Amino acid sequence: MLSKRSLLQSTLALALFTGLAGAALAQDKTIKIGVTAGPHAQIMEQVKKVAEKQGLKIQVVEFSDYVQPNAALAAGDLDANSYQHKPYLDAQIKDRGYPFVVAANTVNFPIGIYSRKIKKLSDLKEGARFGIPNDPTNGGRVLLLLQSLGLIKLKDGAGLKATPLDVVSNPKKLRFIELDAAQLPRSLDDLDASAINTNFAISAGLNPKTDSIAQESPDGPYVNILVVRAADKDKPWVAQLVKAYHSKEIRQFIDTQFKGSVLAGW
Repeated sequence: MLSKRSLLQSTLALALFTGLAGAALAQDKTIKIGVTAGPHAQIMEQVKKVAEKQGLKIQVVEFSDYVQPNAALAAGDLDANSYQHKPYLDAQIKDRGYPFVVAANTVNFPIGIYSRKIKKLSDLKEGARFGIPNDPTNGGRVLLLLQSLGLIKLKDGAGLKATPLDVVSNPKKLRFIELDAAQLPRSLDDLDASAINTNFAISAGLNPKTDSIAQESPDGPYVNILVVRAADKDKPWVAQLVKAYHSKEIRQFIDTQFKGSVLAGW
């Protein structure tokens, strides 16, 4: 029969072994990160390589729209996502009650205006069909861009969530066609011009620096973010992920790969 001291020592050894095994299992867990196709996916694949050198395993999960990555994160199918800016996240939290927090800034995609029918905005004819994203934050973002370019005027206080209903002056009588952001590149042939988010523009083979006829200033509230559930924000893997994303290797990749059409936001 074991003495009390031997039994205690065995119990402590077992607890220590269990704790170490649990820590090892936690380190071995693969972190699933949702991204949209295009630059976000390309960058995260590079982050994956950097993170693996630091002992963090990542699985990159691609989506083709802006809605599903947040739904998947809320459902527990993802551990994090990297594809949206803060105004969009704020709107999603308000509308759907998601328990999310921002883990870090990632990149900035100045939104551009594209056309296959005109070479400059002044060539837009009266009644031109103009495509804008149908989600409130990106749609408002485009309307603010058009206002800064002198094409429309919004009512006072319209802010980041402006909609076509907030347009109080529209000299060219532009007709706003609201579409899912991912559909806008494929709709260029049917529209006179369209504002397209850079990640979807690049995925469609458009070069924001050479193909856009106008572009948003990179200064503003639209830097993209890495998002996690609030319950996970202090977990070690989150800090590891941010460290990998904010590494010198990733900044160099962004600068080299995208040549100014995507900017590091940290």
